[in-house]
Amino acid sequence: MDFRSFNLHDDVITGIESMGYNTPTPVQQQAIPLILEQKDIIACAQTGTGKTAAYLLPLIDRISHANYDFTSTLILVPTRELAKQIDEQVEGLGYFAPVSSIAIYGGSKGDEWEQQKRALTGGADIIIATPGRLMSHMALGYVKLDQLKYLVLDEADKMLDMGFMDDILKIVRALPAERQTLLFSATMPKKIRDLSQQILQQPEEVNLAISKPAEGIDQRLYLTYDNQKLPLLEHLIRELEVQNMIIFTSRKSNVNQIVRSLRKMGFEAEGIMSDLTQEEREKALQGFKNRKYQILVATDILSRGIDIDSLSHVVNFDMPQDAEDYVHRVGRTARAASTGMAITFVNENDMYRVRKVEQLIERDLPKLPLPEGFGPAPVFDPTRRDMGRGRGGKSGGKPGSGRQGGGQRSGEGGGRDRNRRRGPKPEGAAPQKDGNNRPIKAANPQPRGEQGTSKAEGQEGVQKPNRNRNRNRNRKKPNDSNPQNSKPPIS
Repeated sequence: MDFRSFNLHDDVITGIESMGYNTPTPVQQQAIPLILEQKDIIACAQTGTGKTAAYLLPLIDRISHANYDFTSTLILVPTRELAKQIDEQVEGLGYFAPVSSIAIYGGSKGDEWEQQKRALTGGADIIIATPGRLMSHMALGYVKLDQLKYLVLDEADKMLDMGFMDDILKIVRALPAERQTLLFSATMPKKIRDLSQQILQQPEEVNLAISKPAEGIDQRLYLTYDNQKLPLLEHLIRELEVQNMIIFTSRKSNVNQIVRSLRKMGFEAEGIMSDLTQEEREKALQGFKNRKYQILVATDILSRGIDIDSLSHVVNFDMPQDAEDYVHRVGRTARAASTGMAITFVNENDMYRVRKVEQLIERDLPKLPLPEGFGPAPVFDPTRRDMGRGRGGKSGGKPGSGRQGGGQRSGEGGGRDRNRRRGPKPEGAAPQKDGNNRPIKAANPQPRGEQGTSKAEGQEGVQKPNRNRNRNRNRKKPNDSNPQNSKPPIS
């Protein structure tokens, strides 16, 4: 089967061939005919299978020959990086077709806002937007989507994890009821099913290999203490044939330190995280794509939807907070039926997360021994769950600090660490007022579970009560009946 089997217009076929695409992927083979038949669809497929082109190609084919004089298509995405990438794919796939598009996302430059406003008022054919930024424009009253024909939700599960449910529903209520809606997601939890029932009409379903990494990924695990991670990373980069590599870390405070360490080792490296300006993030990502840097250190803002050609290696410097995030991280390599290697470092407190990943992907991950000369590694114990939590200390230390993992012994230094300033919040959380920028001592916070906050965001550990306060609270005075004198414990 080839793309001409879909009866697309010649200018779209020319764009496909110029991009180097020859054979449609399974998700494209199933989704494109349904979209051309104007069906609502809910599509679920693993990362790297061509979901973006699966909806862009039929939409470009339709709108480029309809001569609309208004915005006909809205694509909602979770991150600015994904919005920009989809905009670039529209430009490539629709290069020979008369179709216009713009990416709408947050930024600090006033000229960006004005450019977005002109596109929204002038009626670009395709708007690719993050929900929050689009809502900001809509609040000013000049956004006209009352004639919209097509709505796409890409990476819908991630948008819900990031707390965009209310924004999505508000945007949908501003759209015409008669439209075609396409929902694409890498996973299919209950909340996605609930959303689909609210915004889709008699949808067709496309399901392909949900939540499993591509077969071409060589997945490896190393059990290691935190102080062994940087030396092990250097050893692997020098031993393996690394063409280019993304190193993921759950904490943005670790990004700069890992970059500095890699540069001292003699490697070209750059970092990307949410604290950077949009211009800095785009420069870092583009420099990596152009092979200016061999290594890119990033938080999970790059784990979804970002397509980098021929990425040879992915390293999880720490275990991701969620098993689904593991699938998305390692899915940056071995895309489009290629091959690649994914290496994960697991310290003694994150071993229980390995079992969750293995249950999700339905296979055991190989646990490789440390190279000779690295000393003993932690013993794999998936029943262990953050044994240092609650004693004031966390295992490990700063990457490469030399502090052996394992946490403090029971009763050792408990009072000393009890009121120690907490480590920085992870990617997406609000910045700390005290400017604390130190990396974590061990990566195993527990989710707060706040409404509207994703698992990947807001993973600050549970704050411990002030024990003196609790002791005073329980010491009641005689004949004291005033309820205000019995204060609740600090949470």
